Amino acid sequence: MPPNWRTSSYTGTENCVEVADNDPTVIRVRDTKNREQGLMTLRPTSWSHFVEFAKQL
Repeated sequence: MPPNWRTSSYTGTENCVEVADNDPTVIRVRDTKNREQGLMTLRPTSWSHFVEFAKQL
């Protein structure tokens, strides 16, 4: 399944990360400014834990 990249609705610039979460088996994350530099792939449970942690900051 090809990634469906999106950015946060909170960002006003391209200084952000993009997330592709349309595949239920993997979450992909990449830098908006350096897309060709590669990406991270995470398990959905790891991504969920990260998001919950970030909400507490």
